Amino acid sequence: MPTYKEVYQKSINQKAAFWAEQAAEIAWYRPPTQILEPKPNGMADWFADGLLNMCYLALDKHVEDGKGSSTALIYDSPATGKKETYTYHQLLEQVSQMAGGLKSLGVGQGDRVVIYMPMVPEAVIAMLACARIGAVHSVVFGGFAAHELALRIDDARPKVIISASCGKELEKIIPYKPLLDKAIAGSTYKPAHCIILQRPMLTASLEPGRDLDYAELIRKSAPADCLPVPSTHPLYILYTSGTTGTPKGIVRDTGGYAVALHFSMRHVYGIQPGEVFWAASDVGWVVGHSYIVYAPMIYGCPTVLFEGKPIKSPDAGVFWRVIQEHKVKVLFTAPTAIRVIKKEDPEAILLKNYDISSLRYLFVAGERCDPATYHWASEHLQVPVVDHWWQTETGWPMVANMMGIEALPFKPGSSTVPVCGYDICILGEDGTEMPNGETGYITAKLPLPPGCLISLYENEARFHAGYLQTFPGYYLSGDGGYKDEDGYIYIMGRVDDVINVAGHRLSTGEIEEVVAAHPAVAECAVIGIEDELRGQIPVGFIVLKEGFADAAEIQAAIISQVRDQVGAFAVFRKVYTVARLPKTRSGKILRKTMRKIADREPYTMPSTIEDPEVLEELHQLLQAPSYKQEK
Repeated sequence: MPTYKEVYQKSINQKAAFWAEQAAEIAWYRPPTQILEPKPNGMADWFADGLLNMCYLALDKHVEDGKGSSTALIYDSPATGKKETYTYHQLLEQVSQMAGGLKSLGVGQGDRVVIYMPMVPEAVIAMLACARIGAVHSVVFGGFAAHELALRIDDARPKVIISASCGKELEKIIPYKPLLDKAIAGSTYKPAHCIILQRPMLTASLEPGRDLDYAELIRKSAPADCLPVPSTHPLYILYTSGTTGTPKGIVRDTGGYAVALHFSMRHVYGIQPGEVFWAASDVGWVVGHSYIVYAPMIYGCPTVLFEGKPIKSPDAGVFWRVIQEHKVKVLFTAPTAIRVIKKEDPEAILLKNYDISSLRYLFVAGERCDPATYHWASEHLQVPVVDHWWQTETGWPMVANMMGIEALPFKPGSSTVPVCGYDICILGEDGTEMPNGETGYITAKLPLPPGCLISLYENEARFHAGYLQTFPGYYLSGDGGYKDEDGYIYIMGRVDDVINVAGHRLSTGEIEEVVAAHPAVAECAVIGIEDELRGQIPVGFIVLKEGFADAAEIQAAIISQVRDQVGAFAVFRKVYTVARLPKTRSGKILRKTMRKIADREPYTMPSTIEDPEVLEELHQLLQAPSYKQEK
């Protein structure tokens, strides 16, 4: 067996040959001959002359290979008490009819479809139906408020929106339809149709002429065949937070993504076709796109769709129950999920009730995995805990211990080494490579491997400015970190104003816009501070306008405003009223210094500060016993 080093070096030094071999592992309508086509911006088109279809790879191919009766999707919903399995054949039937339904509404190749749904099988069916006819789906996380959904509707301009009457969280029902109606009312662009899945716990009213019943549309629609599309054809747009507060529409191609995902299942996650894979995430995030839907289905692994929480579903043993019942081989979740389980059941007593001997690996990503969480999971699960790092932009892992090639020694706190195809470099401010042990910007030499973003939706200028301009010839990840003497990479967190709240990426600038909109606020700052459970949480600081004095009432209103316009998952629960904010002489708010004070980290007084006393006032506020108790 080749070593990690041998396989990795080939992926870097013989890119075209390496990825041609991987491309041969999937089924093409027309196999590519143009493997790597360089672009003027340093990126590349992968497999440009190849023709394929993602839905065909996920469903039709398995049916044609005689695996139609094999399990493709396992729906496990503690929220509703439902458990269902879908074979490849059953999914193919429903996906084909939904694809036909979309075609009957005029949806064709390149048209956008927004999907705003809870964790139900129909969300997966909707995604695959779009892929089947060459439509471009844009899944919006169901936890987003109407304002955020409206922003995405205006940017993507979908012909159709697919949604549901409600979401379900154990004792709570979340009505989706009113949020959708409010978003459409607040958006400039109006979709032609909305397809609504009526869930039994809450029926939504439908607007005549615009809204259609999901089940009825499927029932009366003729099935649609797969449409072969070029490898470079956009599969989806997925919005992620940007430093400006305006969401960025990450555009993913079809062929490069399919090849990269197929490669990652075997070589990163160390799993075989037919074994059960569970990504405990949401289809609204990139993990859901890549590792709940497309990667397991292309590769032939039954995938678990879980509608519930790691605790109170009904207890902190629900993950172990799912592993036992469905014989899960690989679990992928965020460190926060493990932390909340640990908090509820510190001695892992509930684990003793279940047989999790099927589990081979636990993979964690989305935020930093602290050593305490790593050791707790390793000790109690008795399987390798693989901390790996990647981004919405890349679509699949950048740094990991590649368990399907060679399991390297683990170092808690490190995501291990670069994944094949990624030439990771740590650069200083001047663009030179940093010595081992010294922190810098985490970058990747261009061109990026297959599967990564190809641009931002209809915004090439922002794509270039945000990712390619800072260090020409390199992709800027936005994260900082360092390499050690063994080439292991340590991710230290964002170098911009994007934070990770329980694995959810949020822009502090986006939250600031909502805070600043309150009529009492003269100016404000939102920073991400460390949180033992969620990794980071946002905290606001406001300066009131003259004539406003009731700070408690204003703070409560701002918190409610953020909940309504961003979503409860942002966990924005604290606002401090201050007399002034620390700034440089040019007027820039010193957010980085504020973060260090809040997190009890050492800091130096910036030489450019306008008034040093402001930092001292902030220091006293954040060192107060009341703040320590809250934190």
